[in-house]
Amino acid sequence: MQPHWSESLAAAYLRYHGLTELARNHRCRYGEIDLIMREGRNQEAIIVFVEVKYRQRLDFGAPEETVTVAKQRRILLTASHYLQTRSGFDHMTRFDVIAISQPHYLPRITWIKDAFI
Repeated sequence: MQPHWSESLAAAYLRYHGLTELARNHRCRYGEIDLIMREGRNQEAIIVFVEVKYRQRLDFGAPEETVTVAKQRRILLTASHYLQTRSGFDHMTRFDVIAISQPHYLPRITWIKDAFI
């Protein structure tokens, strides 16, 4: 399945804010993580696991509201798998959500850092 354009927009937005892209659409048996980014360098680097949510209209709620506890659990398991398969990844981690809505044809981006634990 082709990734939604909102994931490319989110990756560009995060790169603009100084993060480095490590992986996109990382999949394993537990689930998928849309973006895996690195914030900072060397030992102070933080590995950021990003869930991208898009909604064209806000009639039924904001996109970030769709990151349920079950979805968070799958992301945590997938992130753990990613870290276990990458030797030398002894960094702090963070879980962010990029919510993108498009109510009037112009995308609105909301970056929620530390969205869940």
